[in-house]
Amino acid sequence: MIRLICTFGGVGLLRPAPGTWGSLAAVALAVAAYEAGLALAVPVAALLATLAGFWAVPRYLAGRADKDPSEVVIDEVAGQWLALCFTLIPLWQHRVEALTFGAWPGWVVPFVLFRLFDIWKPWLVGRADRRHDAKGVMLDDLWAGLFAGIGSVILAAIYHIWLKPMMG
Repeated sequence: MIRLICTFGGVGLLRPAPGTWGSLAAVALAVAAYEAGLALAVPVAALLATLAGFWAVPRYLAGRADKDPSEVVIDEVAGQWLALCFTLIPLWQHRVEALTFGAWPGWVVPFVLFRLFDIWKPWLVGRADRRHDAKGVMLDDLWAGLFAGIGSVILAAIYHIWLKPMMG
């Protein structure tokens, strides 16, 4: 059970770039939930993935030399879902269909920003990563998700307030 949680049902075993696969799986499941009319299940899933990760990751890492193995992707899933909440909820409030042309930035931008922050590890993301413990494994991706979500909102505001009106 612990391995299933940490690898998100085995997604973390995919190569190359298991973290990216974990993030893509999270986006795909979020889009599916949104399309099924369960948009608000994504914030709940983010919370549940976070709680499950904080429970399972320390158990998975116990006795291991590698304190951040690449197959552990529950942290990416939790962080990606957190990032998506920042765009998914406004899309849902405005009743935008998930797979329309106008909605794609709401899925792609949080994904790209999350992966960028997760790989680059600026500021609090890097500080959490340098803990080299189970809590750090989870926290760096939650910080990356928060920053990606905020960045997505800022980019959406720039587009909707300035760029879109200038384009006519």
